[in-house]
Amino acid sequence: MVKNYSGTGQLRRGTFDKILLGPGPSTVESRVLRALSEPTMGYLDSDFLAIMDETKNLLKYVFQTENDLAIAVSGTGSAGMETACVNMIEPGDKVIVCVHGYFGQRLAQVAERCGADVVTISSPWGRPVDPEDVRKVVKATPGAKALGIVHAETSTGVLQPLGDVAKIAHDAGLFMIVDAVTSLGGVEVPVDKFSLDVVYSGSQKCLGSPPGLAPLTANSRAMEAIRKRKVPVQSWYFDLTLLARYWGDERLYHHTAPANMIYALNESLRIVAEEGIEKRWERHLKNAKALAVGLEAMGLKLLVDEPYRLPSLITVKVPEGIDEAALRKQLMSVYGIEVGSGLGELKGKILRIGLMGSSSNSRNIILLLAALGSTLRSMGFAADLTASLDAVRENA
Repeated sequence: MVKNYSGTGQLRRGTFDKILLGPGPSTVESRVLRALSEPTMGYLDSDFLAIMDETKNLLKYVFQTENDLAIAVSGTGSAGMETACVNMIEPGDKVIVCVHGYFGQRLAQVAERCGADVVTISSPWGRPVDPEDVRKVVKATPGAKALGIVHAETSTGVLQPLGDVAKIAHDAGLFMIVDAVTSLGGVEVPVDKFSLDVVYSGSQKCLGSPPGLAPLTANSRAMEAIRKRKVPVQSWYFDLTLLARYWGDERLYHHTAPANMIYALNESLRIVAEEGIEKRWERHLKNAKALAVGLEAMGLKLLVDEPYRLPSLITVKVPEGIDEAALRKQLMSVYGIEVGSGLGELKGKILRIGLMGSSSNSRNIILLLAALGSTLRSMGFAADLTASLDAVRENA
């Protein structure tokens, strides 16, 4: 039991001088931080409800959808995953989940906890799931209700093509549940183009807002299925039929919404809209290509082949003989740069370098390559820093 507190009563300001180039969160712009610090309003205050309405419309813009339901679930991206699964899955449902990384595994686990009979389609980490494998499993799983898939696998840096998979699923009458946590705002998420039924994301990655909200959209087909469930949604808190009544015209109280977080998300979405969503996708792709070229010119190998590399997160193999944890520690302690470690079967084998939101810029690419090259040299790897920086300049 703590009886006395002897702290200064102030946050140590120097603690926060970091360059966030990991798998998330990304750098939060000062505009967004200012919005976060505005006075808190009540969850049914008319001014706050107006901000909610604007946020809803901005979410429709970044999702590129006409869906009625576009909300920010109170919680991180994993809350979005839970919301999607607990609403779409009833106990005993057959659900197919594509697994090509750590978060595909998590999606399968959440589906199982919802009572689903889960069938997985696995692909080697670092490769997307093959649509032909999906076709075979869908054909061999009559009566399946839904197919879950991760669009941007944060553990591997793979961007999963969705067009063929969505067509296979819909031709068989399956609902599509899509994880877009690391893609929304950084790469096209084709919600309406491919009739993706439920798509969820996170506020802290390409959208550039603090962690704590999970943008989510569901189409009318999905909402109708939720309303016709045989049993109530297992989670009252994540029940989309209740959340829709709070975010919609009825304004029925559901929970105390995190007002300041919604202010911040609203401001970050305004920044996205001001840049233009397509220009934002282009910026992320251009900078990802520049970083990839620089890493390869340095003498490093990338995990993912170019057609499937995620524009918001690049994964690079740690050279043999280099201690991955020590490398990351030195990048942080000497340069104040955060990069991510590998997860699951890639733990200790790769670095995950995020270029998300405002963090996706040429200055960060040069800083990261210079710091990484110098650190690798100090650890005994012959990193060609000159070739790396020259390659980036040539591809700028």
